[in-house]
Amino acid sequence: MSSSNDNELLTKAIELALNDSWDESHEIVQHLNSLYAFWIHAVLHKIEGDEFNSRYWYERAQQLYEAYSDPKYELQIIQSNL
Repeated sequence: MSSSNDNELLTKAIELALNDSWDESHEIVQHLNSLYAFWIHAVLHKIEGDEFNSRYWYERAQQLYEAYSDPKYELQIIQSNL
């Protein structure tokens, strides 16, 4: 389970990603160690087009790469679960 502070950082990372600030979002999640951080990290690499790296992070997040075709919708799903 994530701490309250981690949830704030994850929410910020999602908002940045939804506003096309991929690098800033990546900077946040790469320093967090939780399933949600790994999942966001996976989606960011999916957006970037780096399928190999994305699949690695999906595996760490215990999620499926193919579960969502729209990365922005997927980020909204993650956000609603925080």
